[in-house]
Amino acid sequence: MAAKSGDKVSVHYTGKHTTGEIFDSSVGRTPLEFQIGSGMVIKGFDDGVTGMQIGEKKTIHIPAAEAYGEHSPENTVTIERTQIPANIELEIGMSLNMHQDGGHVMEVMVTDLTETHVTLDANHPLAGKDLTFDLELVAIN
Repeated sequence: MAAKSGDKVSVHYTGKHTTGEIFDSSVGRTPLEFQIGSGMVIKGFDDGVTGMQIGEKKTIHIPAAEAYGEHSPENTVTIERTQIPANIELEIGMSLNMHQDGGHVMEVMVTDLTETHVTLDANHPLAGKDLTFDLELVAIN
């Protein structure tokens, strides 16, 4: 039986950058469970699992456009350092929660620091990157 849209599946995966560096893996943990076609995972991952048989293993390559999208300069902002509470010790690479109008909270990453300004990036950390996943379909539920 092949996995198809609407099926709930369990998948073991190892996600890698094009350099081969692993950024996430379910190996040794509980498999990822999701419904194919529901938008719960990135499009390229969804497409890669579709058609797999239980026990099948394969490697898929997902271009940035089908993963987390291209890196968008519109999702970065430089603000005055005084807009960040003084008790927060800032460093490049740290994540912060930014509160927007209407109560929406967005995770941003500090990408640049000067004495007077902080640059924050709201792009997904994997935006603009082509990804590779080793997949194993464990179950179709």
